[in-house]
Amino acid sequence: MSRFISRSAARFLLATAALVPLMAAAAEAPRPAMFGFRPDSEQAQRTLEAKFDAQLNPTDLRNWMQQMSSAPNHVGAPHNKANADFILAKFKEWGWDARIETFYVMYPTPKNISIEMVTPTTHKATLTEGPVAGDRTSTQVADELPAYTAFGGDGDVTADVVYVNQGMPADYEVLARNGISVKGKIVVARYGGGWRGLKPKLAQEHGAVGCIIYSDPADDGYGSEETYPKGGARPPQGVQRGSVLDMPVRPGDPLTPNIGATRDAKRLTRETAETVLKIPVLPISYGDAQPLLAALAGPLVPEAWRGALPITYHMGPGPTKVHIVEQSDWSLKPLYNVIATIQGAEFPDQWVIRGNHHDGWVFGANDPLSGNVAMLAEAQAIGKLVKDGWKPKRTLVYTSWDGEEPALLGSTEWAEQHATDLAKKGVLYINSDGNSRGFLGAAGTHSLQHVVNQIAGDLTDPQTGVSVLERLRARVETNAYDRTGGGDSANVEAAAKGGDMLIGALGSGSDYTPFLQHLGLAAINIGYGGEAVNDGIYHSAYDSFDHYIRFGDPNFAYGVMLAKTAGRLALRTANADVLPMRFGDFSDTMGRYVGELHKLADDQRKRAETLDRLLKSGAFKSAADPTKQVLPPPAEGAVPAIEFAKLDNAVARLKRSAGEFDSARAANQNGAAPAQLAQVNALLANIDRSLMDPKGLPGRPWYKSMIYAPGLQTGYGVKTLPGVREAIEGKRWDEANQYAGITAQVLENYAATLDKATALMKKPGVTN
Repeated sequence: MSRFISRSAARFLLATAALVPLMAAAAEAPRPAMFGFRPDSEQAQRTLEAKFDAQLNPTDLRNWMQQMSSAPNHVGAPHNKANADFILAKFKEWGWDARIETFYVMYPTPKNISIEMVTPTTHKATLTEGPVAGDRTSTQVADELPAYTAFGGDGDVTADVVYVNQGMPADYEVLARNGISVKGKIVVARYGGGWRGLKPKLAQEHGAVGCIIYSDPADDGYGSEETYPKGGARPPQGVQRGSVLDMPVRPGDPLTPNIGATRDAKRLTRETAETVLKIPVLPISYGDAQPLLAALAGPLVPEAWRGALPITYHMGPGPTKVHIVEQSDWSLKPLYNVIATIQGAEFPDQWVIRGNHHDGWVFGANDPLSGNVAMLAEAQAIGKLVKDGWKPKRTLVYTSWDGEEPALLGSTEWAEQHATDLAKKGVLYINSDGNSRGFLGAAGTHSLQHVVNQIAGDLTDPQTGVSVLERLRARVETNAYDRTGGGDSANVEAAAKGGDMLIGALGSGSDYTPFLQHLGLAAINIGYGGEAVNDGIYHSAYDSFDHYIRFGDPNFAYGVMLAKTAGRLALRTANADVLPMRFGDFSDTMGRYVGELHKLADDQRKRAETLDRLLKSGAFKSAADPTKQVLPPPAEGAVPAIEFAKLDNAVARLKRSAGEFDSARAANQNGAAPAQLAQVNALLANIDRSLMDPKGLPGRPWYKSMIYAPGLQTGYGVKTLPGVREAIEGKRWDEANQYAGITAQVLENYAATLDKATALMKKPGVTN
């Protein structure tokens, strides 16, 4: 599901003999002290990691992927169960205590679907993807899902078409100013701009009776790269499948909110499930979208709405009229989560959890198997370490999830089923998804920013011979220089100074969501990418083994890199003397986020004042083309002052508390008694739970984190400090003030936990 890594931007570069001196120099450079470890345990950890690395073999990853992507592996497919059995057998072979946990979820699969233009001419969409030369599985249609989006409503409708661009809120504002309503119409939206599921949700809210989503070649077809098989981009018949469940409200099984979907769980009816849409929703290829859009009349679209099809883009409605049929099998289907454990020798009730999903939309080589096989390589290597006599201090739990693609089903049901244990024992959740050639991407809990950077600095990029961290810094600086996007100014400045790179914040789109945003565990999502050409085959039948070994990670070098990166994070967290969390990074990030809220409110105020002045002066009427009917935007009310004082004070206290803990840790960690460190670790393991509010976010109580959440109007895209930010964006001023206070309180709670840990670290009798 994840779109974590952006579209490729450079050609493949092989490391050459000229890079050997660079690699040698990197090996000889002094390393900083390993964060979280005393000097007497650091060398043992480095020796352990060297043994871990020695077990990683790219041939294993290649063979596992080829086997697991050899047939369709969506929920309910025979090969999906075979893959779960295969993964289970491997974990057991490697010495893990492993089992399959089965859940039963409502998962609709298509029985009868069609899209046909009936006016002004006829055209029937294919809804299947044809064979491609050189792609061995593209001829294999047995058990394959057709073009389909899960959790759209059943329906049989015929109506005029309106083109809504990407179908986001701003697009409906443009339509309204052009006097166009989608009520009673079928909308055609192109992918991009926001999560897929928001397009039909917004269409439904505006009165549409159906939704068609297509991939415009400007975005992931011939407008960006050569198409498959010549290049890696989406061919004319390629279709992006996906889920349209209302996951910004709640992921997981729609019928069992907040509880695991066991066989005997109490269930809602489909009609009362709030996250299932009511209108039919189907995806099509750009080859099938072209005749529908070419026949549209109505106003010409703005420049930003134009794609790369060889047509003139119009908004409609009419004369294009389309007939959509969608009928699904809504029965319960089994999920097969593979759960493997190695018990900790010292702290068995502290769990370090590592996960990647194994289900795909069709063959799923890149998404998700490229990440899953890297995780298997980690598990194999760790199993060998255990057989050689090593045991982690904390318990390692490795998980291969089922049902991620439809709605984060497997991870959410497992997290809800084991919520009590996870609240007591969960320390960290480490996630990956698709993986390919390129640069390290990391996002998650910001107290983990330093350890991620330190691991990146320890690892050598297989193409260039420089460290993963140094290559990332170089990319940020050169992109900023070339103005192609190097991140925000703080990241560019950090890169120039050779400091830690900022990690991103997590919205949704993969299996970290229930752990981070519902249960309050620290979480990190990790993957490599940016140089592969795989966006165009996302969620299509062409996400295949043959495509991946040409355009993804041909030598599986970056699969090994992912295993080294995530494996180190798991091993260091499992073995650390003090959990590797640096809280100054978290407090600095919160300070930036609160600063963004101040700016957001100020910008809203200035915009509202400007709009009021323009409306009163008649500027929109004067500027409008008299031959076209374009209405002025509606008036906005004045923006009141937001009560930020409590939030500002909470951030100031958090910065003091974080600085005091980080200083006390640096000064006293090496002299603290083991029992003392155990008390500190117990506080740190649970500290992220203090960022949760039991009532959750407004309108979606399942999301309890007041720091990170997917946006209601962005889907995958993150909203930080979401209760306040979304209220300001939605002009709900009382709600903004309410959640400013709630968010301030959770930050105060976090700071209070840090103060307790600092007092323990400074306890009398500790030597410096």
